[in-house]
Amino acid sequence: MNKIIKHSFEAVSLLTAENGLLSVTIIPAVGQPDWVIPSTLILDLVEYDEYIWTYVWQQQDIAIFHLQPRDITPTSLVILEGNTDVHRFGLQFKGALKSLQVRISDVKDVPLPAEYMPVIEENSEAETAADAILTSDILINTTSYSSFDAKFSESNILSYLFECVEIEGEVYLIPDLDKIAHHLVDLDS
Repeated sequence: MNKIIKHSFEAVSLLTAENGLLSVTIIPAVGQPDWVIPSTLILDLVEYDEYIWTYVWQQQDIAIFHLQPRDITPTSLVILEGNTDVHRFGLQFKGALKSLQVRISDVKDVPLPAEYMPVIEENSEAETAADAILTSDILINTTSYSSFDAKFSESNILSYLFECVEIEGEVYLIPDLDKIAHHLVDLDS
C-alpha cells in the first residue's frame, strides 16, 4: 500500500510578508457554512453552469466535489492544488468567490452551528451526530469502511469537516482537503 503524502502547509507558511496576513478565499456553499481555503491553493477559476463529476483541466481529468445540491444550477468551479497532480480536484459552486486578508488572531475556532448538524430521528439507534452519520444511508458505498474517520460523503458535512472558524462575525467551514482529494482519487481509480 502506498504511503499517503500529507500537505506540509502550516498556518505560518501561508502568511504573507504584508503584516502577517493570511490570504484566504471564501467559496459559497449551500446547506452548510461557506468554505474558507488558502488562496494559494486555487489554480484556476472556471465558469461552468452544468453539474459535472469530472472536468478536463490542462489535459488532466479533475474530479469534482459539489458545494450545492444537484437541483441547484452551479455557476463556477475552482481547481485546487493537491499533494500531487493526481490529487488536484475541483469544487463546483453557485455564486462568487470572495478574497480576504485576515490576521490569524482574527480567526476564532467555533463549533459547527446547530442548524448544520445531522438530525437524529427519535426512533433511530443513533445517540450522537457522529453515530447518525455512521448509521445513515449515504450516497456512496461505505460497507468496506470500518471507522468514522474513513466514512465520507458530500451530503454529510461531518465527514469532511476539518474545523469551523469565525472571521469578521461570519462562520466558515475549513474542509479536510486531503481527505476529499484522496476520496475522489480512490473513487476515480
